[in-house]
Amino acid sequence: MSRSITGAPSRWSAAATAAAVGLGVLVAGGTAAHAAPSATAVTRAALDPALVAGRGASVDFVEQEAENAKTNGVVIGPDRTAYTLPAEASGRSAVKLTPGQWVEFTLPKAANAITVRYSIPDAPNGGGITAPLNVSVNGGQTKTMTLTSQYSWLYNQYPFTNDPNADLLHPDWWITECGCVPAATTPTPQITKPFRPFHFYDEQRLLLGKTYKAGDKVKLQVPGKSNAAWTVIDLLDSELVGAPKVNLLAANVLFFGADPTGRRESSDAFDMAIAFAKAFRLKVYVPPGTYQVNRHIVVDNVTIEGAGNWYTIIKGKEVALSEPAPDQSIHTGVGFYGKYAKDGGSNNVHLSGFSIIGDVRERIDTDQVNGVGGAMSNSTIDGLYIQHTKVGLWFDGPMTNTHVKNVTVVDQIADGLNFHTGVTNSSVTNSFWRNTGDDALAMWSEKTVNANNTFDRNTIQTPTLANGIAIYGGKDITVSNNLVADPIREGSALHLGTRFGAEPFSGTINITNNTTVRAGTYELNWNIGLGALWLFALEKNLDANVQVVGDHFLDNTYNAIMFVADWPVKDLYSITNVHFKNVRVDGTGTSVVSARAAGSATFENVDARNVGAVGVNNCGTFHFTPAGSEFSLTDLGGNDGGGTTGPWLAPWELPNTITCDDRPPVVVPPAPAPW
Repeated sequence: MSRSITGAPSRWSAAATAAAVGLGVLVAGGTAAHAAPSATAVTRAALDPALVAGRGASVDFVEQEAENAKTNGVVIGPDRTAYTLPAEASGRSAVKLTPGQWVEFTLPKAANAITVRYSIPDAPNGGGITAPLNVSVNGGQTKTMTLTSQYSWLYNQYPFTNDPNADLLHPDWWITECGCVPAATTPTPQITKPFRPFHFYDEQRLLLGKTYKAGDKVKLQVPGKSNAAWTVIDLLDSELVGAPKVNLLAANVLFFGADPTGRRESSDAFDMAIAFAKAFRLKVYVPPGTYQVNRHIVVDNVTIEGAGNWYTIIKGKEVALSEPAPDQSIHTGVGFYGKYAKDGGSNNVHLSGFSIIGDVRERIDTDQVNGVGGAMSNSTIDGLYIQHTKVGLWFDGPMTNTHVKNVTVVDQIADGLNFHTGVTNSSVTNSFWRNTGDDALAMWSEKTVNANNTFDRNTIQTPTLANGIAIYGGKDITVSNNLVADPIREGSALHLGTRFGAEPFSGTINITNNTTVRAGTYELNWNIGLGALWLFALEKNLDANVQVVGDHFLDNTYNAIMFVADWPVKDLYSITNVHFKNVRVDGTGTSVVSARAAGSATFENVDARNVGAVGVNNCGTFHFTPAGSEFSLTDLGGNDGGGTTGPWLAPWELPNTITCDDRPPVVVPPAPAPW
């Protein structure tokens, strides 16, 4: 994309009087005290659940946003500006507490467990701190959680650093902060440190010790002598956790020397239990406890069951290797790995009912320190909770017929899950993903095509970098019934891209019945806002049969739908054969459609309202020819509604009227409402 055109997108605020300055979005202001209604509202992705009915994962917990709760702290946000605490919060707003302050939630239903999503400051030189948070119910006995920022606070340029005082990692890269390449600029620009802080939040779970009823009050209070200058509470998830599962007819890891207290390393005990189970055709059972495992557990033709992911916790330290492994890892850590594809892969692996908690604090892309990895065919991953690994689940194919379901993956340094290279006939369903450090869900057809895969009924919240769901090449792919909220920077909710060496798209790509909210981020390198759905031609044409049907794009920061070809290849590659039908767009900061590529698309029954700019921002390939834009739109009927400039798909815009505004100002739409 051209970098010679200057200008900045407007800021964003719920306040109608917000100033239109700076990058991205604006804080609406804090409130010195905030009294919520007597019952704290239940939300899904910070929305009224009625707005997202039938979309996303069905989970055992209920979500309550701190900004809707009673507090004597300060509500921060809403704000979508990258590198700010509100921007990375669910719903782009949270509550900031100083020592002695509190926030109180009213339980909407019976619960015996909570999850707190929070942020506390980094140490001055990086590496994080710990700080207490008191938890009480109805003013009763207090439990103390020990919060940490040791897994938060990344800085600088990719692949990032834990050091807030670091100089630019890539001074030879172009950056928006100066609109220059610092190493090639005289005088050298002064870059503010810490540079681009992000990945602020973490979360922690707590069993309350008894069951409390609906209407009971859960208070989170920062002790008066806390060493944290501030504590931000984003949300509370509460749930009723059932009794631990028991399997007496399995190879119990305790019989092989595993230590449920976590004091002794238990990797060898797991290996012995797996070998015994395979020899006698048994399952492996891991009873309640915390087990220290500091390396990969290699799994093949085995079933491993825990007592439930609240009870069975497999936790490991990251271990530096004396020399790089054959896969170029320089660390190892806890993870359950199939054999690598080059070694034949694994088959018939079934993992369920436990947590995998890692110790990954920096992004090293060659490290195999993922929660689940390798190649597994004819396998299932069910009911795992994965936190603090590099990637929750990274599969390197070829492999086939593997199904991930009912998992929760949070607080990752990189992706949530990636189907990489020749993964076929596989799926990810009914799973929850929050605070990933890269794409939450990805399919990457590098060198070998992924085919016949599905991402269905997943909830994705606050990926701090890149996309909610990203598909890089592949054949006959379905992305359906997902709820994707609050991507933070340099990505979208839904993304199709011919990039990263991926094989071409082919067959039919179905993007069906998904809901996105507060999506479409600011793209640093291009200095523009992206769409909630972003189609990108970088290395090849994007010309498969793309069907976008039944999707809802809510509260879009910029435009809802974006077609882009990178500037150096805009005359080489195009985006064609894309079809929109029965789509709703409720609120855009700018347009419904932004076209910055050659190609074409059809639209049928696409209804829009609260559109902030011209309905179609059609730049084509920026040649501005007398014949019109190089991107054509076909109206198949039923395309209704619009915004400030009239009907969003007006006859005068068709088929390819040039309506190009390179960086249109943002007009803040109202909050989403029932259609």
